[in-house]
Order: sequence, then C-alpha cells, then structure tokens
Amino acid sequence: MNYIVLDLEWNQCPYGKGRENKKLPFEIIEIGAVKLNEKREIVDSFQQIVKPCVYRKLHFRTKEILDIDVATLEKGMPFAKAAKQFMKWCGSDVKFCTWGCSDLVELQRNLKYYRMINLLKGPVFYYDVQKLFGLFYEGEKTSRSLEYAIDFLCMGKEGEFHRALNDAYYTAEILQKIPEAFVQEHYSIDCYQNPKARGEEIYRVFENYSKYISREFYSKEEAMEDREVTKTKCFLCGQTARKKIRWFSLNPKSHLCLAYCPEHGYFKGKARIKKTDEGKYYVVRTLKQIEEEEADLIRQKKEELRKKRRLKRHSEKAQGEEAGTPVKKTGKKRKKRA
Repeated sequence: MNYIVLDLEWNQCPYGKGRENKKLPFEIIEIGAVKLNEKREIVDSFQQIVKPCVYRKLHFRTKEILDIDVATLEKGMPFAKAAKQFMKWCGSDVKFCTWGCSDLVELQRNLKYYRMINLLKGPVFYYDVQKLFGLFYEGEKTSRSLEYAIDFLCMGKEGEFHRALNDAYYTAEILQKIPEAFVQEHYSIDCYQNPKARGEEIYRVFENYSKYISREFYSKEEAMEDREVTKTKCFLCGQTARKKIRWFSLNPKSHLCLAYCPEHGYFKGKARIKKTDEGKYYVVRTLKQIEEEEADLIRQKKEELRKKRRLKRHSEKAQGEEAGTPVKKTGKKRKKRA
C-alpha cells in the first residue's frame, strides 16, 4: 500500500457566478502529487499542467494566487489524458492524503464532468493532513494554512506555495512528522460519491464519537423523518441513548439533539444535511460523548431559539394587526361537548 499526497490548483469562471458552468464551478489546471511507501518514505512524484477547456481566461483570484499564465496553460495536457496518466501512476492499492477536504471533491467533480468518475470509486477513505495537524499539535480540528503549519514545525521553505507539486511535498513532510498510529485512527471519509441505498450506508466509530452517512432522500424533511437518521445509539455500549432534547434545526443544513445513556452519560447529536449535484439529499450524523457543561449549552441554545421564534411570531402578529390582515391561528380547534 502506498500513500498519494495530492494537491490541485484550479481556475473558476472569470465573469462571475452568473456565467459559470454549474457542473464544473472549478476547473483543474494543475495536478501535483507525491507517492510514499508503507514506511512513509517519499519514492516518486507527479506533476502536470492541465490545459483549460471550460474557463480559458484566468479568474483574478487565480492570477493573484498562482504564478502561472494562460500561455503556460495552453501548452498543458487535456484533463482526460492527464487524469488517466495520474490514476495509472497512483496504482491500485493507495490511500489519498490532502491538505483539507476540497481537493478530492474537485478531482471527482472534474472526473464526473468528463464522464471518467469510474477511475476513482467512492466514497473515498482518505487522510486529511490539515485535520491531523490540528488534532495532533493543537488538540482540536483546525483550518490552518499550509504555510502556518510549516512555520509551526520550523520546517524549511524550499519552494513557493500555491503550486501543486510544492504543496504536495510540504503536505507529505508534515504527514511524516505525525505518528503512524495517530494517522490511522483519524481517517476521513469523502462522500462526493455518496451512498445511494440503505445497504451502502456508512457507520464508523472513532475514539469519542460515531459517524453515520445515510442513503439518499428526495427532500430534507424526508431525511429528518427517517428513523435511522434520527437514531441516537450509544457507540460505547450499543444501547439506545434516550433523547433529552429532540432534534431541532440550527439552520436549514444543520440539526442538533441531546441524548443520554445511563451508563455513559450525555451525547451531542449533530446532523448535517448535504445536497448532491442531482438535487437529492443525504445526512452526515455524528454522535459525540460530552460533559454536563456542554449539555447545558445545548439546552441554552434550544431555549434561545424558542425565544427567537416566539418573538418572531408576536412580531408577525403585530404587523398583521397593524395592516388589518387577519392572522391565521395555528393548532386544531377543540370539539364542543354535546
């Protein structure tokens, strides 16, 4: 088994979102990767400039960040050919490693655009070195820049940042400094190619939390009505953790709940609703063991939301009365007794 440390550079529509290709908002223009063996020793590298097909002009942000021009890109290799060469270079028994979660998503989106998604079967289990760095060195998941991590570890800067191969080398060197056992325990799951049916759903248990990735649903409402999605099972003993606060929405994409296991205490449930390119929905639900203090914060959050909604209803009622518009009453009328 080899590790493939991948870094991509991409361009976007130079004329704004209104004119972008919705199927390909970010077009890959450079692929850089470093291959490490099982001992995490660097054994090979890959670098290829990709000729743009969708966005031939550079976006101003791309110009600011990358030291590359249109003339250089025009001499590049078409994406389809570059992708085939890259995947062949990777080999079959590999684990991808990236700085952050974006590169694998954009690689799959570009593959899908060119009808080549079969080259990389998903969901993809990989190592997010940005997350690993935060957890190991700072004790929490962070979104530090690659340059910050290099400075933090007092590593030399031998090449410019924001070029694919250079960034892949930097990422590989940081990966080498994190203990192998820690890396293996904290893998990530990319679900751009999400589970489609119940038999494909994913359930994994980590050190202090569990993760469940659901099948597809036609609507957000249908997803949050599903029993498997809303289940709160203690991942330590397997028993159902009774909900102290039922699932409530923080925003249209995120729901929260508080559950309690008599043996292992409180758990925070978080359900994030994801939308696929085809307009369907799936849920990534985590259940994390927490202390009483954090349980109190969830109770406070629920109460604050209840107060905000109550104030909003009163405000709408007052506005309706001012405008002379009758406000519809909610709830069922009680039947009169005979």
